[in-house]
Amino acid sequence: MNNMIVSREEWLDARKALLAKERAMTHQLDALRAERRQLPWVRIEKPYVFEGPEGACTLGDLFRGRSQLAIYHFMLTPGSDHVCRGCSFVADHVDAARQHFEHADLSFAAVSRVPLGRIEEVKHRMGWTFPWVSSHGSDFNVDFGVSFTPEDIAAGRAIYNYGTAIRNSQDMFGTSIFVKDDDGGVFHSYSTYHRGVELLMGAFNWLDLVPKGRNESAGTMSWVRRHDEY
Repeated sequence: MNNMIVSREEWLDARKALLAKERAMTHQLDALRAERRQLPWVRIEKPYVFEGPEGACTLGDLFRGRSQLAIYHFMLTPGSDHVCRGCSFVADHVDAARQHFEHADLSFAAVSRVPLGRIEEVKHRMGWTFPWVSSHGSDFNVDFGVSFTPEDIAAGRAIYNYGTAIRNSQDMFGTSIFVKDDDGGVFHSYSTYHRGVELLMGAFNWLDLVPKGRNESAGTMSWVRRHDEY
């Protein structure tokens, strides 16, 4: 770090100039968020069924009596022992946050393709308590753009994040938002992938305040580990 050293008066001038830009960006983000909330919805017609600790459950069941549902597509590939560091980083933020947003009519669940036993192993190891269900044998991950067959990858048909071709990974990550109406109908309102998921990484907002920023000198999220590996 080699930042300039200045007087308090010079620092205050620079800080006020930056504040004007921050305020403008805040207003732009407010407008973007409002536009996001006005996106049209798609009715969910397919009867997705998941396996959870209490047995089979539907997408509608995951709302747990609320009208909004956030799904985190957690990367766990059947047959692999790998636990995604990035997904784990996101998941570390969930339990603290959901005690608040569940009072704002929003439920949360993670979904992965592996059988439930593997999910329970990872959940126990990491100490997470949020709902996490298996979509094993379901089209859910494929339909929402986070899982790809080897055939589609080989043929260049595996498209992620609305346009990026996936070359080797059968599973990716993302977040999808669903809404339930008064008649029990379920609708898809939004999905975000790749850097869009940074919205869920509260630790990044703290790191963005400090001179070293995200401290990624060796590459994107290079310092991040599963929290029991630091």
